[in-house]
Amino acid sequence: MSPATAGVSPRAQSTRIRILDAAAAVMSERGLAHATTKEIARAAGFSEATLYKHFQDKEDLFLTVMRERLPTDFVGHLAGLADRAGTGTVRVLLQEVAARALPFYRDLAPMLGAAFAQPDLLARHQEALSTTGLGPHLALSALADYLRAEQRLGRLTERALPDALAALLLGACFQRAFLIEFEGEHLDDQSADEFARGLIDSLLPD
Repeated sequence: MSPATAGVSPRAQSTRIRILDAAAAVMSERGLAHATTKEIARAAGFSEATLYKHFQDKEDLFLTVMRERLPTDFVGHLAGLADRAGTGTVRVLLQEVAARALPFYRDLAPMLGAAFAQPDLLARHQEALSTTGLGPHLALSALADYLRAEQRLGRLTERALPDALAALLLGACFQRAFLIEFEGEHLDDQSADEFARGLIDSLLPD
């Protein structure tokens, strides 16, 4: 349960969830600029008045979608990675990270584009991240922590720089996701697994 739903009745929570689900779908399909609260309310099966009982405006709804409707499996995967240090192989675990990162960033790209297109909206999003302590830096930190754990176990060379390696891995995934979303599907000439193998082979040469 998010802080926003603490003390809220189950019925109200259900309504809020349906509105968020509809907003995520409509905004992904239409873009933030063309998505209207009327269309979102209709997709959720409610009136606009009901929508405004839960959210101040379309921007508030968008920011909540950014916080609560982004895929969480990738974030959770990274959070638990340090506990897997010493298991499997570093190469395979990093391939898993890269293969999960690519679709995550592709889902994220349209929402980031909408936020960057509106400075006021971006400022509100940044303020929310600052207040909660959340943000993309947590992904980098979690991956770097895992790499440091492997380094302590002697499974990653001492010459490796965990923070830089984490940034290179996630940065490459983000760039590929951005280019595919920006230039078109014709650039998506590899599966996520194939891209991950090639990337990790380059970052961890034999």
